[in-house]
Amino acid sequence: MSRTDGPTVVLVHGAFADASSYAEVIPRLIARGLDVVAPAVPNRSLLGDAAYVAGIVRQIPGPVVLVGHSYGGAVITVAGTEDNVSALVYLAGYALEEGESLGELQGRFPDSDLAGALVYTPFPTEGSDQPGTDVSVQPDKFPAIFAADVDPRLASALAVSQRPLAAQAFAEAAPAAAWKTKPSWGLVASADHTINPDVERYGYRRAGMTTVEVDSSHLVMLAHPERVVRLIEDAVRATSR
Repeated sequence: MSRTDGPTVVLVHGAFADASSYAEVIPRLIARGLDVVAPAVPNRSLLGDAAYVAGIVRQIPGPVVLVGHSYGGAVITVAGTEDNVSALVYLAGYALEEGESLGELQGRFPDSDLAGALVYTPFPTEGSDQPGTDVSVQPDKFPAIFAADVDPRLASALAVSQRPLAAQAFAEAAPAAAWKTKPSWGLVASADHTINPDVERYGYRRAGMTTVEVDSSHLVMLAHPERVVRLIEDAVRATSR
């Protein structure tokens, strides 16, 4: 049951992180009277993760403002086609075109520093004798690449508590692009060393989004939570009755 008459803000985390990456944003949104849901995304496949988030969105009464950080941007691009999604907000995220994969979008631009710091680890897959591959970031390189302007003690803790992303997710094509039919906002982290900021700019420009730039590392929600909250509020106001 919603506490308010306004939309519910659903916060979708990205790769190498979990919902705690929104720890500074969530209390600010609640203090502004907004209902918030921050699910734990499996990070197993783009299609599976999008279906999981869509299932959560469908159970929410009333409109939803769907927010995606990083890989979470790709997830909301697909899940955002749900009927009750009123707006999309991308935070240093991937805004895929229909039929496009993460690898294809990234491949149009020079690699970020992330490319040289990835770790590939096999994991058992149920019902198969072929293992999957988890992708994570070398812990000693994580703070500089992912969280350069976040408190160093917190960045060190995040580095050893990563939620990996299955390699499969990089190759799956988005079956839909919700930004074609939903109003969208995008935040470019201009000091991002995880995603080339030009990847973010390109996706947002292609989608015709309302875009802002913040001098921030990839984890903009922890480094600049007030700026993130203001952008979400812009989407809430613009799409609320």
